[in-house]
Amino acid sequence: MRYSSLQAFLDQNSAALQKGPVAVICVEDLVEVETTIRHHSLAGFKEVILLAPDMLELTATLEALVHRINYDMHADDALINAINPIIAAAKPGTWLYYCFNAEYLFSPFCENRTVGEMLTFHVEERRDAMLTYVVDLYAENLNTSPNAVSIETAHLDKSGYYALARPDPANHNYPKERQLDFFGGLRWRFEEHIAADRRRIDRIGLFRAKPDLKLLPNHTFTDEEYNTYACPWHHNLTATICSFRTAKALKSNPGSRYDIDSFKWHNSTKFEWHSQQLLDLGLMEPGQWF
Repeated sequence: MRYSSLQAFLDQNSAALQKGPVAVICVEDLVEVETTIRHHSLAGFKEVILLAPDMLELTATLEALVHRINYDMHADDALINAINPIIAAAKPGTWLYYCFNAEYLFSPFCENRTVGEMLTFHVEERRDAMLTYVVDLYAENLNTSPNAVSIETAHLDKSGYYALARPDPANHNYPKERQLDFFGGLRWRFEEHIAADRRRIDRIGLFRAKPDLKLLPNHTFTDEEYNTYACPWHHNLTATICSFRTAKALKSNPGSRYDIDSFKWHNSTKFEWHSQQLLDLGLMEPGQWF
């Protein structure tokens, strides 16, 4: 069903937010919207909410898979102004997920286990949120794929990822417990074109709704425990969001477009579209889930 606004959706279809997991796809442009919808529908999300411009055209089959909401993702604070009302409207405990078009969630063993199965295990470990690494994808050849997007020739960096302690301004900048800032990929290699506050690649992409919870502009939450990578007693599951978003931005921004002839380097490898590759590269953690 199609809704004229986010508020119209929240007023008319609150039932969609009563049982998760629910995926929210934020459409910034018209690139690979269809594959993004299909990927997350097949992943096992019970509901898919699509925040998209009116100009987007979808087939009837894809329209039937989503709750489509007319929304401008280029407005000021568009992300938090969408996600926070959805959190407030969702039944407490409902798992929510958000991503942008041309982004694809991969979790350990996702080829034969649904996202719901994974989150059920995560709840049993008393976790209410899951760290996701946003791993940059990019086309092999920018001459044939000038927008840097190619499903068939997608590549990623196989090394160059690192983490730094996350300072706590409220505690003399001492490191926050079980929180790290993660870096790597195109945001690291082309950091001269990326604002300093946008270089992190960590995102709490999966989380449970609860009263008064708010998403912040830096992809963290007002509840500090949601921002941790693991519980105090052992490593937990993490997942990966494989994303063309940074590559697209670098090739569309006039300040970087002409400075980049290729994203490939000696540590590039072809993306196999399989969770095992991401596990082997250390880009997500199975924790105690085997």
